[in-house]
Amino acid sequence: MNKLHIFLKYFFNIILFLNIFLCNQVFSQDIEPRRWTAMPLGTNIIGIGYAHTFGNIDFDPVLQAENATVLVNSLALQYVRPFRIGTKLARIDALIPYSSARWEGLLNSVPTTVKRNGFADSRLRFSINFIGPKAMTPKEMQEYLKENPTYTTVGASLAITFPFGQYYSDKLLNLGYNCFVFRPQVGMVHKWGKWSYELTGSIFLYTNNNDFYNNTTKKQEPLFAMQTHLVRTFKHRIWTSLGLGYGLGGHTIVNRQPNNDERGNFVGGVSAGIPIFKKQSLKFAYGTTLTIKDVGANTNGFVLGWATTF
Repeated sequence: MNKLHIFLKYFFNIILFLNIFLCNQVFSQDIEPRRWTAMPLGTNIIGIGYAHTFGNIDFDPVLQAENATVLVNSLALQYVRPFRIGTKLARIDALIPYSSARWEGLLNSVPTTVKRNGFADSRLRFSINFIGPKAMTPKEMQEYLKENPTYTTVGASLAITFPFGQYYSDKLLNLGYNCFVFRPQVGMVHKWGKWSYELTGSIFLYTNNNDFYNNTTKKQEPLFAMQTHLVRTFKHRIWTSLGLGYGLGGHTIVNRQPNNDERGNFVGGVSAGIPIFKKQSLKFAYGTTLTIKDVGANTNGFVLGWATTF
């Protein structure tokens, strides 16, 4: 009985870490380029994306979990629309993801597998540009870009992740995380000719999960993140991007007991956009994460997206 008690204790701690860690990974790994790009009024964009993410998870050795891996396949529907606030250019982004996840590993040398399929948490983002191109029609923006090959854009945004994803309070691994995430951002883009440089700072603010496993409450401290991109445009609206990011913080507290799980992740990615018709395009991307902490994850991911403008 004593061995069983110890086994269950280790199992609880390992899955607890998985749940907390993967919640953070979902919110911190995106290094999306061109999020501050000016868009003409009257534009509507609908996109569908597929993401394949896989990697290794490193635990504290005392938990006796080894060879832990994660594999996630996701489909996401996105909608983007710019609009006017006074003379300023604003924008709304909505994202609805559906995921299939599989976790595998050895727990006390016993193979363990967990699978989940369903909707993940959705996200809504509002942004406004304070400096740079104002709200313009397509013709006005075309003339502005022709007359201003070099300009700088500065904006701010707030993204809200809603706890609409699949969540079971009696399970430790879920696709949804039963908490709101508020993500204020400040960013800038400097464009010169065919090149542009982007820099964005973010803070992730988490509400409490008051229905965590075994009637506990999970609290997560803020996570601070920076990302930067270098973008090159070519003829026929083709573009490529190289991005780097870093996140630090976000340790968790369960029932007032702190966990030694502060995040420290480097993120890198390359992406490209290629028009296939006049109002349709494809996007390809590769991203990787590297933890610099004793516990964390090293992952790789590939993304294929399609978007149409109307």
